[in-house]
Formats: sequence, C-alpha cells, structure tokens
Amino acid sequence: MKPVLILQNMRHDGPAYLATWLARQGIAHELVDASLDQPLPSSISTYAALAVLGGAMSANDPLPFLRSAEQLILQAMDLGRPVIGHCLGGQLMAKALGARVAASPAPEIGWQPLDVMDTPEARAWFGAQNRHHVMHWHYESFELPPGAQWLARSDACPHQAFSLGPHLAMQFHVEIDEPKLQRWLDDGDPSWAGALERHGGTVQSKADILADASHRMATHQRLADQIYGCWLEHVRAASAS
Repeated sequence: MKPVLILQNMRHDGPAYLATWLARQGIAHELVDASLDQPLPSSISTYAALAVLGGAMSANDPLPFLRSAEQLILQAMDLGRPVIGHCLGGQLMAKALGARVAASPAPEIGWQPLDVMDTPEARAWFGAQNRHHVMHWHYESFELPPGAQWLARSDACPHQAFSLGPHLAMQFHVEIDEPKLQRWLDDGDPSWAGALERHGGTVQSKADILADASHRMATHQRLADQIYGCWLEHVRAASAS
C-alpha cells in the first residue's frame, strides 16, 4: 500500500499516537511540516490517504499553506483517497467543502464529553459506546457541509464530527499521547487563562487536565484505535479498487 500523507501545521505538534498506530499496522507515512516552510505536494496520487493535524491558527486565517491544504483535501476526496482531520484539520475539511468555520458556542479545553449519534455511520466510526471523554483544545468549530453525516456532538459544541463517505472530520484531538499533551501544557496558550475564567464548565486547568489524563489516556487511545481502524478499512478498500 502507498504511504499515508500527514500534514502538520505547527512545529513540535506532530502526529503523536497516529504515527504510533500507523507503525503498529506496518503502514508507512510521510510528514510535511508547514511550519518549516516545507511545500505541500501538488498531487495526492502517490499516497493512499491524507491526515491533517491541528494547529493554533484559525482555518480562516489568510495563510497560503491553509489554502493549499484545502486544495489537497479536495483533490484527495475527488480521487477517493480517504481524508481524516483533527481539530483544525477537520475545520479545513469543512471549509474546503463549503461549510462555515466560526467561533464555537463555547471553547473546549481538556477532557470533555462527546456524545455519539445513534446512527449506523456513527457506530461504525466510534463503536457501540454512547459517550466518550476526549481531548479538546479549540475556540472555533465547523458547521456541517452539504451531504455530511453528523456523527457526534457535545452540549458546548454541537458539531463534533462528521463523515462524508470514507472521510472523517473531528473537532477533537484523538491523536493525543502523553508527550504531546505535556508539550501543550508546558508551552501554554495565551487565551487559556481567560477562557478558564469565563468558561469553567468546558475549560480545564493544567492540574485538572493532568489529573484526568492519568485515568483517561488509555481509554482515549482505545477510541483512537476504533476510529483509525475504521478509517484504515476505507483506505484499504480504496487502495484495492
């Protein structure tokens, strides 16, 4: 099978558990880091699939590499290469498909609940469990593009995930692992303190995030196994066709 292309938007904010998971499956990947001014490939044809990571910038920012990412997302979809988007990556998918990305009804930072819709499509992606706690770090969110299947929601942000055939957009960070989470917490976020003061119900402190990580990370990565496994089924099916 051809390798998976991973687009990284910020330095030191790599694929984390996604890379670990791909290695366990024996699947090669190539990483392009836009923060290092690495050019995005002009064609997706040499890759089996496309994964787009998150970032602190807005999907609406006038950054050329974001527009190039949107073009590559659309090209992958046109060619039947399954796309998976994490937070900003999911927002870029929605925007490329004509949906609005704007301020979330409330920011979500830390381990927040996610409710899975009771549909066959949602169960295929997320498994049988109705509720999960997932790692969030976002101030904006996407609306649903035309034809998308609404997969998950939360009280703070109704559109948490959508699929369009083999493509999946998520508002949360299913790729998180311990080192990546620690980097986020150490680097800090200039908007975090204000968000915590105004939205204590959906924004956690550093201490609370770390405390929850000790008992949520393993379950979170089992959810990642489910989501990535479903995506890989689509990748393999597309590669075989």
